[in-house]
Amino acid sequence: MSIDDKNTVMGKVTSVYGVKGWVKVFSYSQPKENICQHKVWRLDQSGEQREVNVKTCKVHGNGFVAKFDGCNDRESAKRFCGSLVTISRDKLPLLEEGEFYWYQLQELYVYAGDDLLGKVSHLMETGSNDVLVVKKCKGSIDGKERLIPYLPGQVVKSVDLEDAKIIVDWDPDF
Repeated sequence: MSIDDKNTVMGKVTSVYGVKGWVKVFSYSQPKENICQHKVWRLDQSGEQREVNVKTCKVHGNGFVAKFDGCNDRESAKRFCGSLVTISRDKLPLLEEGEFYWYQLQELYVYAGDDLLGKVSHLMETGSNDVLVVKKCKGSIDGKERLIPYLPGQVVKSVDLEDAKIIVDWDPDF
């Protein structure tokens, strides 16, 4: 998930937790614990952005709870609910050759041979593998939306960020 050219979405503040200024956080990162490695978050709520220093972030149940500097009660914590947690892309760790962040794959054109299938709208996590959601675009062979498994070496033959395209081994009729 991306939010602009400089930041990427890492999670979402879902609700308050307790009475001492803690919030519940859902992480979109992989592994999910990576969200807690970042000590400065930019919170985006309906286009309004604010930077917060993360005092503590820890696992709680299936998600996380976080405490921000200066947020010491339930009422103060409420203002963060619904905010997307973003971080600067330059704070993301470098990846190995052939690995990509989801935001890098969004908006790439997807080809099966010479056929333009569409453009990557977003990705989904299914449990077994990630899935490219490919939607029609100018020049695509039809108006179909396609769900293509992101399986490098099997279905995904190549990713070229410079030319903004992904080559897949996929039946255009499917």
